[in-house]
Amino acid sequence: KKGLGSDDATYTVEPKFDGLSVELIYEDGVLARGATRGDGAVGEDVTPNIRTIRTVPLRLRGGKAPRLVAIRGEAIMPLEAFRDLNRWMTERELPAFANPRNAAAGSLRQLDSRVTARRPLAFFAYEIMSIEGAEPPDTHTHELEILSGWGLRVDPHKKICRSIEEAIA
Repeated sequence: KKGLGSDDATYTVEPKFDGLSVELIYEDGVLARGATRGDGAVGEDVTPNIRTIRTVPLRLRGGKAPRLVAIRGEAIMPLEAFRDLNRWMTERELPAFANPRNAAAGSLRQLDSRVTARRPLAFFAYEIMSIEGAEPPDTHTHELEILSGWGLRVDPHKKICRSIEEAIA
């Protein structure tokens, strides 16, 4: 509220996912690359593995796509899917994952994308990092609407709050 300098602000709030941060690059609406944040300066190219996640569209929907767009999101393994995977692993006397975040990160970093394809990963988009050939969104809510319109999954629990008190609650 202080940073916005206004009492009339609205806030878009979303739960925080604990997965692996991923950047998707689409060129003329087609998925060109997927990368992790790596060390913050240089990421890991995980494009073949990203292509196996069912909630990552290989082509953006909804009409004319921008020439270039970079989208940030989170690759996660839902809790029930994590439990099922660990049960499957232990039945085969393979080491179980410590938590869903490690399972998601390990699955996305596989050298063989066929292994990744068998893992129950999901991707949730939350940010348009850069865009060329189209107008950028003017609010975060608009940004989420654009991402959803392109066929990307956004958090269904997002909420618009009309006051800072509502956002905090």
